[in-house]
Amino acid sequence: MKQLFSYFSAVFVLVFYVSCKNEKEVKKLTVTGTVTNAPSQVIYLEEIPMATMERIIVDSARLSAGGKFTLNAESGEARVYNLRLSGKNFPLAAIINDAPKITVNAAFGKHQKDFAETYEVMNSPASQAMKDYIFYFNNRLQQIARHSYTADSLLRAGRAESEIRSLKDSVLLLAEEIKKETLRAIEKSQNPALTMFILGYYQSTSNFPQSGLKGLSNEELLKVVNDAAVKFPNHQGLLSIKESLNNTITGWVGKTAPDFSLPDPNGKMISLSSFRGKYVLVDFWASWCRPCRMENPNVVAAFQKFRNKNFTVLGVSLDMPGQKEAWLNAIKQDKLTWTHVSDLKQWNSEVVPLYKIQGIPYNVLVDPEGKIIAENLRGEELHTKLNEVLK
Repeated sequence: MKQLFSYFSAVFVLVFYVSCKNEKEVKKLTVTGTVTNAPSQVIYLEEIPMATMERIIVDSARLSAGGKFTLNAESGEARVYNLRLSGKNFPLAAIINDAPKITVNAAFGKHQKDFAETYEVMNSPASQAMKDYIFYFNNRLQQIARHSYTADSLLRAGRAESEIRSLKDSVLLLAEEIKKETLRAIEKSQNPALTMFILGYYQSTSNFPQSGLKGLSNEELLKVVNDAAVKFPNHQGLLSIKESLNNTITGWVGKTAPDFSLPDPNGKMISLSSFRGKYVLVDFWASWCRPCRMENPNVVAAFQKFRNKNFTVLGVSLDMPGQKEAWLNAIKQDKLTWTHVSDLKQWNSEVVPLYKIQGIPYNVLVDPEGKIIAENLRGEELHTKLNEVLK
């Protein structure tokens, strides 16, 4: 189960697709069940809101002597909810509100207290389909990891190229299978929350080069979202995302980078235009964003490699109000030795609408004249682009 939830924080970069604030119909959602051998006695029901990874607690309950619980919420459009025990960062289960009453039973092992060993969902076809996809996806991803690890070991040992090539071919086949199965699962989905969860789960994980997966292209992404909007025409959150995506997918490349001024940790106002004359990677991130923190070592490596070639990084944090210490600690822990700014307003920051930011990590590469020449560079793509322009 550890593998199951190790990707949850990444997936919710895109799960904002499934929520909407403009509810036309309010329904009641009741979640009951049992947590066996629970490591803590309070359970929370959390809604995953639009455009953030910040959890919103909508109800809580104390487990009974037998581990039973009942949780309630006002619900509406299809969306994802977490069940999480107090003191735990990762949920013990995730559900979709496709039924007014859903049952979730989970069990912890005698020694493993961080993740539930098993869980089952009843009376919720969408939640069961979501669980099935997660288990399928992670099983295949573990196979990719094993093949990749073995290939690296053989390479270090100087083994024959034919042995290594066979393993690499297996990784490519598995990656192709996962992508095809993801698109099939999306096509079969009868719930907009499930559709966008699957999309987010795949697309977020594919952001990491070590996953071996190739993310959907802009054209593929547009097709999935546009087809979903036709399939689920009354889901207002999905229609809103469709409109936003269609307006922004063309991207920033070739356009002048919108200027902004934000305070650095000492309160000094720093503007993007003050970096004119240099190539600057404007890196939008936050201390609470796990995918951002996972990508930071790659940005550090790029900074160290190209810093003497008229290149720098401007870190723009979307940390929350009152979380300045967390922001500064993350800078120190991740060794981010470039200029940092933040107004500590999270999604209310002026840069969010200015750059039409849909999720983080996100970045744009700005040339010395202030034009954006690339965006959303990840992993090796960042190094390849910098090698190209900083000859």
